[in-house]
Amino acid sequence: MTFDRIDLKILDILQRDATVPVARIADKVGLTQTPCWKRIQKHEEAGVIRARVALLNPDALGLSLTAFVMVEAIDHTAEWRTEFLTVTETLEPVRDIYRLAGTHDFMLRVVVPDMPAFDAFYDTLTSSIRLRSVSSVFALEQVKASTALPLSGLFPSPN
Repeated sequence: MTFDRIDLKILDILQRDATVPVARIADKVGLTQTPCWKRIQKHEEAGVIRARVALLNPDALGLSLTAFVMVEAIDHTAEWRTEFLTVTETLEPVRDIYRLAGTHDFMLRVVVPDMPAFDAFYDTLTSSIRLRSVSSVFALEQVKASTALPLSGLFPSPN
């Protein structure tokens, strides 16, 4: 799929605040509402826009502990990977799963209320699937976080 400057501006506005009315987006990108809305719908249908969500403050909800769990596979078969993903996708504290290159095979971002909750998560994970190794690091402070993708580098050069 190709994107022109207007597409990228629309996507950038929406990724920063999905509640911006179409009329305001259209005004900012120099379109009328109907063509702007059609572009948004096209991006939703193509899967470029995956979802529109509210971002919650974990501390306000008592979910103050974020851990990054590094996992090394016991073996590198398709069967083990499928089993691992089946297990981890059902564990509610797991927010993100990344497959890695290097020493570790996967990294999980886990969000829980406190250390006892993390310990319970860890027990469930390690008793549900065989792992070669597991190591965890705990975030002391979230210094920067963004759900927005860096779109400015994708803007076509003006001719």
